[in-house]
Amino acid sequence: MTKPSYQYTQHPHVEKRKAKHPSKMNADVSAQPLDPNKLTINQRFGLAITKSVGTMWAAYAFLAISLISLPAVLMTGDTMIIVAWVAQTFLQLVLLPIIIVGQNLQAAKAEHRAIATYEDATALLAEAKEIQTHLTDQDKVLSHLIDKMTALEAKLEAAQQATKRTK
Repeated sequence: MTKPSYQYTQHPHVEKRKAKHPSKMNADVSAQPLDPNKLTINQRFGLAITKSVGTMWAAYAFLAISLISLPAVLMTGDTMIIVAWVAQTFLQLVLLPIIIVGQNLQAAKAEHRAIATYEDATALLAEAKEIQTHLTDQDKVLSHLIDKMTALEAKLEAAQQATKRTK
């Protein structure tokens, strides 16, 4: 009988994984998604605008601003001007912040799913390591049993040889 010859080799990604945790950019509202010291002035400005426009308060403000011109548009009675006002003023001004709010909510949900997936993968990795330890212990027991079987086979063969000589 041959002994098990498997040698466990850990995947190199495992050590890298221990050192890093997934990004928690949107998981915690109070967390800074980006290092402000590493942002350019344009990036800071864009981030500030996005954060301020992407609120429901901005949507309410834009709704109020768009309604200021509504009476004048309706007084024209021109269908083209009314359609243009709805498309260019109302929809663009009001829907933009609402869409940003929705995207932020979806991003936060996706971030929670990504973290849960990371934690699941980490748990599975720990389980796989436990299975590997169990298999290593089984290999030791099997090797011991193979050694015993080999010794027993040698004794049996010696006994058979001794029996043949005495006949």
